[in-house]
Amino acid sequence: MPDDTVALTERSFKRLRKIVGRENCTRRPEDLVCYAYDATGRKVLPDAVVFPATTEEIACILTLANEDRFFVTPRGTGSGMTGGSIPVQGGIVLTLNRLNRVLEIDRDNLVARVQPGVITGDFHRRVEAEGLFYPPDPSSSAFSTLGGNVAECAGGPRAVKYGVTRDYVLGLEAVLPTGGIIRTGVMTAKGVVGYDLTRLLTGSEGTLGIITEITLRLLPLPEAVSTMVAFFDDLRIAAETVAHIIRAKVIPRTIEYIDNAAIRCVESIFAMELPVVADAMLILEVDGTEVANAAAMARLTDICRDKGASEVRVAKDKTETDNIWRARKAISPALYAYGPDKINEDIVVPRSRIPDMVTRIRELKNETGLFMASFGHAGDGNIHVNIMLDKSDPVQAEKADRAVDALFDHTVALGGTISGEHGIGITKSAFMRKEVGRAEMALMKNIKSVFDPRGILNPGKIFAPD
Repeated sequence: MPDDTVALTERSFKRLRKIVGRENCTRRPEDLVCYAYDATGRKVLPDAVVFPATTEEIACILTLANEDRFFVTPRGTGSGMTGGSIPVQGGIVLTLNRLNRVLEIDRDNLVARVQPGVITGDFHRRVEAEGLFYPPDPSSSAFSTLGGNVAECAGGPRAVKYGVTRDYVLGLEAVLPTGGIIRTGVMTAKGVVGYDLTRLLTGSEGTLGIITEITLRLLPLPEAVSTMVAFFDDLRIAAETVAHIIRAKVIPRTIEYIDNAAIRCVESIFAMELPVVADAMLILEVDGTEVANAAAMARLTDICRDKGASEVRVAKDKTETDNIWRARKAISPALYAYGPDKINEDIVVPRSRIPDMVTRIRELKNETGLFMASFGHAGDGNIHVNIMLDKSDPVQAEKADRAVDALFDHTVALGGTISGEHGIGITKSAFMRKEVGRAEMALMKNIKSVFDPRGILNPGKIFAPD
C-alpha cells in the first residue's frame, strides 16, 4: 500500500459526482452499509459508493483515483465467498450494476458480447431462448453477475463436462488501474497473438483491471437433459463411485456429492422424502439426444448399483429435476440453521483422491465436535466444506481455525488446491504459501505492480502482508 494514499476528500467526492452525476455517487450512511459486505458476512464501510454507466466514466474515475490517491474496490452483487468486493482499506466502492446489457448474441459464430452487470441466470435464459447454451452455472447464478464470475473464474456443477468460466471467455474490455482502456482476446475460435491477457485478467479478482465488456463463447443447446440421484450407505463408497464413473468412460455433465449432514438439512426444509439415513448421495446429470441420454442413464444406474448404491431415482420430468436442483442450491444458505456463522472452503483434489478427502473431513468433524457439511462438484474433485460455528465463542473459533489449516494441508498433500472457485480474496491470503512458492508469489506481485503501480485497485486482496 503506497504511503501517500489518503482517504477520499470532499474535493474528490465532488469530482466523482461530476463524472457520474450527483444521483450516482453517494456517501449516505445507509447506502454505505449496503455496499460494505459480501457473502462472507464481513463488513467494512467505504467512504463512498459510485455507480458508473460507461467504460469512459470508469476510466475517468480511475484516473482521478490515481491523481487524488484514493482506493477503488469494484463490486457486482456482493455474492463472493472470500471478501473480494469488501473495501478493506476504505476509498470508494465502484459498483457495475448499471452496466447490465446483453450487447450482442451472434448465432452464426456462437459468441455473445455482454456487460459485466448482467445476471448470470438471466443470461442463461436469454441464450437458451435462442437455442444456445452457456455452460458455467455457479450456485449463485440467480443473483451473481457475469463480471463477478469472470473476476473469480467461477465454476459450477457442469464443470466436469464443460469446464469453468475461463473456458468461455474469448475477450475482454477492461479499464486499467491507471485509467487506460484495453481490449484483449478475439471473437474467433483461435487466436495466439502475444501474451494471453484475457486469461490473466480472468480470475484476477478485480486487482488488475475493471472488466467493462465480455466476449463469451456459446454452444448449441443440448436436445435433452436427464437427471438422477443415487444414495449410498457409506460416504467413501459414494466418493469412489465418482472416479469409477469416469473410468467407465461415461462423462456426465454433472456429478454432485452431498454428505449426510447436507441431506438432512435439505430434507428438513423441502420434505423431499430423502432417506436421511443415507451416508451420502450423488446427483448425476447427462445431456445430449434423448436416445443417448437413455443409454447413459442406464449405464450410470448399473454403475451406481454395482458400487453398492442403496437406492437410485431417475427424475421423471422437468418438475422433479427442478426440485432436485432447487434443493441442491439451497443447501449453503440453509446451513445457518446449525450456527450463526459459516466458514465455506472450496478445496479441490484429483478425482481419485476424493475418498481420502471426504474421510479426512469426517475425521476433522469428529476431532473438533463442530457441525460440518460437505457437498459440491465431485465430478471435477471440488468439495465445499462448510463449518458452522459461533465465532463469538473463542473455543469454537480456535477449533475452526485449526480445522481449516488441517484441511488445506491435507488438500495440498493430495495434490489439490485450496480454492477451486471462490478465489483468495482476504479469507485465504494467509494460506497461499501452502500452495504457491516464493518465486511464483514474487512474480504475481510484480505483475500487480505493473498493472497498478500506485496500488489503488482492490487493495488488500490475494496477497497477505509480508
